[in-house]
Amino acid sequence: MIESNYEKIRSEVAAAANRRTVKIIGASKTVTGEKIKQAYDAGVRCFGENRIQEAIAKIPALPADIEWHFIGHLQRNKVPEAVRYFSWIQSVDSMKLLDAIEKEAAKQQKKMRLLLEMNVGEEQTKHGLKQAELGEILQTRLEWSEIRGLMAIPPFSENPELARPHFQTLRKLAAFDDRLKELSMGMSHDYVVAVQEGATMVRIGTALFGERKSMFNAGTQ
Repeated sequence: MIESNYEKIRSEVAAAANRRTVKIIGASKTVTGEKIKQAYDAGVRCFGENRIQEAIAKIPALPADIEWHFIGHLQRNKVPEAVRYFSWIQSVDSMKLLDAIEKEAAKQQKKMRLLLEMNVGEEQTKHGLKQAELGEILQTRLEWSEIRGLMAIPPFSENPELARPHFQTLRKLAAFDDRLKELSMGMSHDYVVAVQEGATMVRIGTALFGERKSMFNAGTQ
């Protein structure tokens, strides 16, 4: 099932991308290591985790060439583990978090690739930077961390077309700085629209792995 799901996703992404390269990230929250390995065997090489403790229980047993992305809300006390286990942190949503990642990356002598999470829908219940905060955070001097682009989760709607204006907003924000070449936007229900609007990464869970079943206790970070 995972192999056929991936082939369908890859075909739809390729058709929407119009010869651009788009990275398919398997959003593997609550997905067993066995299923992640099945996706790996089907050709997926990038996976995204939302919870630190869940991720570090799975990562050591999986192939070493997997590119791991942290895509959930990151608490500052979990930064050491995030830097140690992940190549990308996609959810930088404050100056304090950026500072903590930079200091920890220097301590571990590890270059980190970062995306700034934008609250494009200006939702009170979601994390993410406001548009007015973007300019200030981009002026921060960094040695061990590299801001590569933007990430967003638009307000959910069953109709993927309603996400299109939010994807357009993220693309326009990225155009203000040459460093912001990566756009991580689009999930299982709206990834085709996201790719049409310029996504370079899509984070796909249910459409790849099927419906989720929790492996860990609710609330585990």
